[in-house]
Amino acid sequence: MPESLIIDFSIVLLLGLAAQWIAWRFHLPAILLLLVFGLVAGPGIGLLHPDELMGPMLVPVVSLSVALILFEGGMSLKLRELKTVGKVVRNLVTIGVIASWVLISLAAWLIIGLDIGLASLLGAVLVVTGPTVIGPLLRHVRPRGQVGPTLKWEGIYIDPIGALLAVLVFEALLAGSLQHAGIIVVSGILRTIVVGVVVGGIAAALLVLFLRRNWIPEFLDNPAALILVIAAFSISNVFQEESGLFTVTLMGTLLTNQTFVSVKHITRFKEDLRVLLISFLFVILAARLNVADLKLFGAGSILFLAVLIVLIRPASVWLCTRGSKLSRAEKTYLSFIAPRGIVAAAVASVFALKLDKAGYPGADMLVPMTFLVIIGTVFIYGIIASPLARYLKLALPNPQGILILGAHDWARTLGQTLKAENVPVLLVDTNRTNIQAARMDGLPAYHGNILMPDVREDIDLGGIGKMMALTPNDGANSLAAIECMELFERQFIFQLAPTGNAGKEKSKEIPHHLHGRYLFGKDMTYKAFSSLLNQGFVIKKTKLNKEFTYKDFQAAYGDMAKPLVLVMENRNTQILAAGSAPLNPKPGSTIISLVPAELSGNPRDQQAARDQKRKAMDQDQQDLEEGESEETV
Repeated sequence: MPESLIIDFSIVLLLGLAAQWIAWRFHLPAILLLLVFGLVAGPGIGLLHPDELMGPMLVPVVSLSVALILFEGGMSLKLRELKTVGKVVRNLVTIGVIASWVLISLAAWLIIGLDIGLASLLGAVLVVTGPTVIGPLLRHVRPRGQVGPTLKWEGIYIDPIGALLAVLVFEALLAGSLQHAGIIVVSGILRTIVVGVVVGGIAAALLVLFLRRNWIPEFLDNPAALILVIAAFSISNVFQEESGLFTVTLMGTLLTNQTFVSVKHITRFKEDLRVLLISFLFVILAARLNVADLKLFGAGSILFLAVLIVLIRPASVWLCTRGSKLSRAEKTYLSFIAPRGIVAAAVASVFALKLDKAGYPGADMLVPMTFLVIIGTVFIYGIIASPLARYLKLALPNPQGILILGAHDWARTLGQTLKAENVPVLLVDTNRTNIQAARMDGLPAYHGNILMPDVREDIDLGGIGKMMALTPNDGANSLAAIECMELFERQFIFQLAPTGNAGKEKSKEIPHHLHGRYLFGKDMTYKAFSSLLNQGFVIKKTKLNKEFTYKDFQAAYGDMAKPLVLVMENRNTQILAAGSAPLNPKPGSTIISLVPAELSGNPRDQQAARDQKRKAMDQDQQDLEEGESEETV
C-alpha cells in the first residue's frame, strides 16, 4: 500500500479520535464534530479524498460497518421493555415510517423541487433516526419514564426498515410500471421478514450453541461473533437486497435476550468497535462532499429542514401515540427528538452512486440534502435535548443524586442526611429487612442485586449521577463498581476500601480498573467506619456561612472530623475520596461529616457518647486491627 494511503487512513482515525474526545470533554454531540472534521478535511482544505482512498471498497466497507453498528444496537434492547412501550414503538416503525415517508417526499417535491421519484427516495432515506445519535443523547439527558426506551427501540429498528424502504423505492423507480412497483414493494417486505427471522435466528442459535458447549475457546468468542454477523448480513442480502440490516439487528436482539449463555463480553467488544466505526465512517462520508455540493444549499433547503423538524416529526409522533399511556410531556419530547445518523448518510451515499451510474437526473442532490438534514438535526436536537427534558420535567440538570448500594443502619442515616439537603438518593440492597427499614424512613429503596443486569435496567436513575458502594462485602462492592461503569462515568463511582487495604505497598494494591474510587480515604473500610460509629462518632451536617466558614469548621473539629460529602449551594455534590482535591467550600455549602458525638452539638448524646467511647475505643480498635490482619491476603 502506498505511503500516502497509510497517511490518509491515519488522518481519518486521528480526526475521529479527536472529535470523540472533544465531544466528551465539552459535552457536545460527537457526530456533529465528526461531520465538521470531515467537511473541513475533505471539501474544506482538500486533505482527504475518500474515493481515491477506498476505491471500490467504499460501499462494501460502509455497508458492513453499518451492519455491525446495528448488531450492537440490537444487543442493547431488552424485550421486557416492550411491555410498556411496545405499542408506541410498533406504531413508530410502521405507521410513523409511512406517514414520515409520505410527508417528507411531498416536502422535497414542493419545497426543493425534486421530481416525485427522487423526492420519494429522499423521503425513504430520511425516515430513519439512528442509535449512533440517539444513544449518546439518552446517556447525556437520562430522561425519566418511557421516553428513553421508546426512542432507543425506534432508533435501532427504524434503521433497517428505512434502508429497506429506500431499496424498494429505488427498485420501483427503475421498474417504471406502477403495478410492477407495487409487487416489488410487497414481495420485498415479505422476503425481508422471512429471511431476517430465519437467517438471524439460525446465526444467533449457532453462536449460543458454540458458547454453551464450549466448542470455541474464550479468546475466539468475539471473532466468531463478528464473523457470524458478517456472514448473516451477506447471506441475507443474497436473498433480498438490504435485508441484512434487519437480520443482524434481530440477531443482536435475540442474543441479548436469551438466558442460556452470557454475551456481555461480546457486547462490550462491539461497543468499542462501534466507536471506531462511527468515527471512521462519518469522517469518510462527510469528506466525500465537494464544494459544488455545498453550494446547492439555499433558502429552500433550510425551509425543508425546518418543515421536517417543526411539522413532520410532531405530526408523525402525534399520529403514532394517540390512545397511548404516554404523558403530554413525553409525547412532546418524542416530537422534538429525531436526529439522523450514519444509516441515512450511508444509504444516501450508496444510492447516489447507483443513480449516478443509471444516469438518473438530479441524483447529485441526494447526498447533499441528506447531509444537510443530518447536520441540522444533530445540531438542533443536540442543543435542545437537555433543556427541553428539564423544561418538561423529564430530567434533572446535571444529575447530582447518589445511588447507595447497601441499606444498613448507617447507610440509611447517610441517605437521610443527603435527602434532607435535597440531594436525590436511591438505596439498593438484597436484604429485604434493610429495604423495608429504608422505606419506613422515607427513603427511595429498591430490593435487588445490582450485579444483575435486569436490576440495573429496572432502577429509575432520574436525577442520579453518582454511586457509592457501602456494603460490608468488599467483593460485591468492587464488582458493583465494575458493572456500574455502564451507568456512570468512572470518576463518579465510589466504594469503601477493601479490608486489609491499609498499609499495602503500591505494587500489591488492587488494579485501578477493578475497583471504584475509595470513599473517604484508602483506610476507610466498612469495619473502620462501623468502628468509629461504635466509638461514639455520628454523621452530622454542618452549614457554612460568612460567620462560620470552613476554617472555623476545621478549627472546631480539627482532625477529629472526617468529611464525607460536600453539598454546595447549587446542590452539586462532591463525594470525598482518596486522591480528591483539597476541600475549599464556599459559604452556603453544607459539609456532611463523621464527628465525635460530644462535638456534634447534641447535648442529649454527649454523655452517652463519652461513656460508650471510653468503654469501646480500646477494645474495638484492637479487634479491628486483629480482624484486618487475619483477612489480609
